[in-house]
Amino acid sequence: MFVNAEEPEQLRNFKPTELKKFNGTDDPKIFMAVLGRVYDVTPGAAFYGPQGPYSNFAGRDASRGLAKNSFNEDMLVDTDGPIDTLEDLANDEKMTLMEWASHFQFKYIHIGYLVENDYDGPQYVAPEKKEEKTASPKR
Repeated sequence: MFVNAEEPEQLRNFKPTELKKFNGTDDPKIFMAVLGRVYDVTPGAAFYGPQGPYSNFAGRDASRGLAKNSFNEDMLVDTDGPIDTLEDLANDEKMTLMEWASHFQFKYIHIGYLVENDYDGPQYVAPEKKEEKTASPKR
């Protein structure tokens, strides 16, 4: 099932400590972050829900685990700490992560952004405007 739906009117900023409750257990919704973008993966509950094979990513930033194709708990950073910078990823891991990010972008609805726990800006933001490409006039 591919959603490829429009983003909501407003996107929410999620701190890791706020995101972690959206794991299908503490809250019936399942959200997950990939490369700083938060997706509603509730339609994929069979994968990301409490009994799913990737349930450890629910309510978390899954970027490192996806990059390394590892679903182990040690791929997750502490939600009370800073967001993983991913600076130590090898080039092939970065490419793998980009492929996963594309998968999530087209399959699930982008609902917000992952921000640091000490972020004190607005909770909601407008979606990024996609620039329309126009053909240049022929001369």
